[in-house]
Amino acid sequence: MKKLGFGFMRLPLSDKNDFGSIDIDTVKKMTDMFMEKGFCYFDTAFPYHREKSEEAIRECLVKRYPRDSFILADKMPTARVTSGDDYPVIFETQLERCGVEYFDCYLLHNIWKKSYRETESFGGFDFIREKMKEGRIKHFGFSFHDEPELLDEVLKNHPEAEFVQLQLNYLDWESPGVRARECYETARKYGRDIIVMEPNKGGSLINIPKEAEELFRAYDPDGSNAKWAMRFCASLPGVRVVLSGMSAIEQLSDNMSFMDDFRPFNDEEIKITEKVRDIVAKSAAIGCTKCRYCTEDCPAGIPIPEFIDAYNSYCMTKNMGNAGMYYRRYAMGRGLASSCLDCGNCEQRCPQHLKIRKILSGIADTFEPKN
Repeated sequence: MKKLGFGFMRLPLSDKNDFGSIDIDTVKKMTDMFMEKGFCYFDTAFPYHREKSEEAIRECLVKRYPRDSFILADKMPTARVTSGDDYPVIFETQLERCGVEYFDCYLLHNIWKKSYRETESFGGFDFIREKMKEGRIKHFGFSFHDEPELLDEVLKNHPEAEFVQLQLNYLDWESPGVRARECYETARKYGRDIIVMEPNKGGSLINIPKEAEELFRAYDPDGSNAKWAMRFCASLPGVRVVLSGMSAIEQLSDNMSFMDDFRPFNDEEIKITEKVRDIVAKSAAIGCTKCRYCTEDCPAGIPIPEFIDAYNSYCMTKNMGNAGMYYRRYAMGRGLASSCLDCGNCEQRCPQHLKIRKILSGIADTFEPKN
């Protein structure tokens, strides 16, 4: 199977102010181009495009191509589940929306600490196993946004999970907040295949500092920034599919141009990408080294390095979606940036002499909505 997957999110819109107004005619053209080149993996989810993505899959793909000519992946929205009774209702709704009788790949969507405990409690894994026995799910996995220690626990407890969908990209690879490399290595330790999401970090790796872009162009004058980001992920052993949420025919054409006859990174390309990562990372707003001394005596329990990491990500990429998501995750069960008690313990311990209280105030202004 070719490694490029068509993510039915960030699709072209007929009204740019209405995320549910999918431009079906354009998506049909993109689907045709994708299939004609021999690509076949399509990914959707219950909440995408204000719950219109699954219906778009039905109209653009399912109604127009033989069922055995494509691979369809969908996801159980764990955030919508409040009891075990919700699983069959949501699952049947998804089958109806997509117009299919089974899913080739089915995932538990967005597994992290809270959703994992709830899924265990509600019998989510039992439900998945039941549907696999019925043949309505061919292959099972889960998408993951948390620490590698939890990923290790999930994979150890659930060998029925055949694959993991991870956020991997060259910027997050060594991020102490996202810990992408560690999550990747954990999945590979268990021999699991990997589906990559956010290879361009939600489009953030398209607009990178000029100095970084020049390194890419010096080696590959005609190659796009997306080409480097996508190929970085696709070159990793065990990666089966790299998903791309494409909002224009031009993006699709570019992705297919280098993923049709995919060529893995060579040693020089790896080194260039590492240099680019360093340049992009240095454009971060706050020079935190993640030593964590600041957290040792924080009476409010604020995860200061993680919040700084989220803020730096926003400053580097101007992508509030990803940065805001991680801020909320880091804050779960801990103190918010606005919870700072102004005690100054953190600043006394910081080797970089950062004005942490002022930094936290700015982070709160960025990520916490005002009433």
